Parts: sequence; structure tokens; C-alpha cells
Amino acid sequence: MTGLKESADKRVFNNILGAMGNTPLVKLERIGKDLPVPLYAKLEFMNPGGSVKDRVGANIIEQAEKRGEIKPGGTIVEATSGNTGVGLAIAAALKGYKTIFVMPDKMSNEKILLLRAYGAKVVITPTAVGPDDPRSYYEVAKKFARETPNAILANQYHNPDNPKTHELSTGPELWEQTDGKLTDVIIGIGTGGTITGVGRYLKSKNSNITIVGVDIEGSILTEIWQNKGKIPPGAYPKTYKVEGIGEDFLPSTMDINYVDAIERAGDRESFLWARQLVRQEGIFAGGSSGSAIAGAIKYCKKLSGDRLPVVILPDSGSRYLSKFYDDKWMREFGFLSMEFGETALGDLLLAKPNKQLFSATLGDSIRKVVNVMHQNAVSQMPVVDKEGQLSGLIEEV
Repeated sequence: MTGLKESADKRVFNNILGAMGNTPLVKLERIGKDLPVPLYAKLEFMNPGGSVKDRVGANIIEQAEKRGEIKPGGTIVEATSGNTGVGLAIAAALKGYKTIFVMPDKMSNEKILLLRAYGAKVVITPTAVGPDDPRSYYEVAKKFARETPNAILANQYHNPDNPKTHELSTGPELWEQTDGKLTDVIIGIGTGGTITGVGRYLKSKNSNITIVGVDIEGSILTEIWQNKGKIPPGAYPKTYKVEGIGEDFLPSTMDINYVDAIERAGDRESFLWARQLVRQEGIFAGGSSGSAIAGAIKYCKKLSGDRLPVVILPDSGSRYLSKFYDDKWMREFGFLSMEFGETALGDLLLAKPNKQLFSATLGDSIRKVVNVMHQNAVSQMPVVDKEGQLSGLIEEV
């Protein structure tokens, strides 16, 4: 038997790379119900590796092969927040390459374990250092690429194959899925590859399409965009918790000329929107998707008339179960408010005003105990022995 014939229409492929792309477009009926325009989301987490970076990772390797930059059995090195690493790891596994990924220490444990599952070597570096610091994940990745025989640096921050990927795939998909009717695209910005590639393609089809970036508070990409590509005096990056969005420098893969507007989102609203997305729409997406939704909501509230905005949701929530999908983690960093059902019992006890605690001893008369309970408006009291150890509980019935 010869097997099946590859068919994109039937979704039959010769290998996993064929399953990348052509992700669905879904209307956000509940989250977007109060907006003046309909809002659609492109679900990039439905790529095989769970993120928009599948497209980039596979294409970077393909183009490097075409240029003869990597030899059989070679090693691919990259500085990554995790998702580009997965895209590279998928293609590398299929083609027989080794992989080394360097990640900042703020990234989720799920991402680290996932990359190791693909056979990658994962190196962790400090988050709170500048991009030129020798300890930064950018510089450590460069060092590994230099010192490892037959290795290349994928270099997503400066590799033109990054935006080109989206110019050739993501942009055309958006145009075709909306029959050319989309008017606005909202995209989180990190390397700038997605927003540049999508923007370049869509503006070639219709220059009136508005390209909106979403930046995270703590990043300086907004200030760089406002200052026409230069870091303005006094613009200093701050640490933030959302992964895979924002930067402390301007990657050469980002062309700010394709960005018409930028909305900003903070950690807390990003995480809460991601949690709302899965609870209201059944869409299980990551923190940067929450940022994208936060930015899209802010932007779409300003729209009117016959507009068709689309927001790109970059990755899956499965990478963040130990982080913002965990109530304990959210409380630890102050991202959950004291709402019923979202609060630990210990938090409730800490929130109550301090009051004197009353107890009865085994030798107290019943009359005395009842009087103490009535005088202090309590319906229960612990009973302790001579050493102060709990012996029982007396309760008013």
C-alpha cells in the first residue's frame, strides 16, 4: 500500500510541518458583546506547537537550509521566551538537528519542560539585565552559537525571515478569511515579526487597514515607536510578568512604519482577560493573548461605523497553568482582588478586623460560658485544657 496522498483540503500531510498555519478565525461573542463593532480572534495557538511562532521557527530553518547555512546534524541555537523555541524544535526534530535554547528565568516551567521533551538543551539566564549584558539571554545564545561546532543562531530578533514568514502566510490568511473586509488588526509586539509581516502584506492590499500594536507596561517599544525608532532619554525598561511580549530594545525585525497605533496593557489586566477568555469564550490562551485582548477592547471601544477588527492570539494557556491560571500564584503577586470564590480562607481571616479570642476551660461552669458567649455575641467557643490545648468546641443551639 502506498499510503495517502497529501491534501491540504483534506488536512492530510506528509509531516507535521504541513499542519502549520491556516488557523481559524472566531468571533468573540461574549467578551465583545458590548463593543460597537464585532471582534474576531485568530487562534494561533491552534498551530501544532501551540503558538504563532511555529510558523517562524519552521521557516527560519527552511531558509537557512536553502542558503546552505546549516549542515546535516548541525545545531540550532536561539534566545527565546519559549514559543519560538518550540517552533524551531518541531522542525529540528523532523530534520535531525540538535537544539540549544536560552531563556530568561521568568519563563514558565511548562515551557522549559516542553522544550526538553523535544530533546533540546535549555539554558536559563537572569531576566533583570540589559540586552547587551553578557548574562542576558541574547548574549548567552550568541556565545553558544559561536562556540558550538556546526551551529547557527536562529536570531529571531534580527532575522528577516521572521517578518517574511507572516508576510507570506499570516497576512494572506487574514485577507482571505475576511474576504478582504477586515479594517483593523490588533497584534502584540515583541520581536515585531508578526506585526511587520502582517502589516506589510495587508497594507499592500489596502493601505487604509489600521495596524494596531499592543505593548506591555514595562516595555519601551511604545516610547521607541513614539520617538520614530529611537530610544528617547528617560525611557527605561521595567520588569513585568507577561511572557513573549514587549522588549527593552528595538529589534531590526520590527518596522515601526507599519504600526499606526499602540495600546498598552499591564500584567494584571492581561492575566485577568486571559482568564475571562477561557471562562466566557472557551478559548484557552496565554498571557500575551490576554494583553492582546486588553488592547483590542480599549481600541475597539473607540471605533464606530462599518469596521471589522481582528485580534491575533499568539499562544496557548497550557504553558501557564502553574502561573496566572493558578489562583495561588495570582494572589502571591497581588493580581487577584478579594472577591467571593477567588479568595483563600487565610486571606479572609487576615482581612477581618482583629478581635479578642474567647475560650472556655474544662473547669468553667456552663452559666459562665453562656454569659461570655452572650456578652461577646459569639455562637461558638473553643474549650481548652490546663496546658491550653484544644479539647473541644462548645456551640450554641
